[in-house]
Amino acid sequence: MSSSSEIAAEVTAVLRSLRGIWDEPAVDELDHAMQAGWHAQADGAPDGLVLAAVLHDVGRSPLVPGSEPHDRIAREWLTPRFGARVGWLAGAHVAAKRFLAATESGYAAGLSETSVDSLAHQGGAGGVDGSWTAHPWWPDAIRLRRYDDAAKVVGAPGMDIAEAAILAARIAGRSEIEPRPGGMSW
Repeated sequence: MSSSSEIAAEVTAVLRSLRGIWDEPAVDELDHAMQAGWHAQADGAPDGLVLAAVLHDVGRSPLVPGSEPHDRIAREWLTPRFGARVGWLAGAHVAAKRFLAATESGYAAGLSETSVDSLAHQGGAGGVDGSWTAHPWWPDAIRLRRYDDAAKVVGAPGMDIAEAAILAARIAGRSEIEPRPGGMSW
């Protein structure tokens, strides 16, 4: 396992690599990540959820290899570094969007134009089976999704990279990484 200083440096580099990567027209992926983390902190989220919020789109970084959809890349990259919970939460942000679009009246209408378009490419509303809502972490995936949706505002407050790197080092340094509950892979 990497040292906490190596993890902090890796997270810093990955986050910096998101500067100038655009998914939304209003904010680049770095600002989006930092705003999502800020929303999680403002909500009183636990550390793992804050980190998952910051790094949920890490699969868009040119420093993170992979050819699968960005949510799966994020889960695969985050899990060995920060444990199953952080990886699962970040990896579930697309499923959470699909779930909310299918179950919450008005949710899809409130999405950004880019999110509406990506929802169509991600399989549309629904398509999330009962095993997803049976997962013990799914309520926090919904919370992360809401942070994600709110993190698309030019000039909005956000965490800073150093704060995210310190959080990452602290989580990676914990002696016990949370196991995957019941062997579920969501």
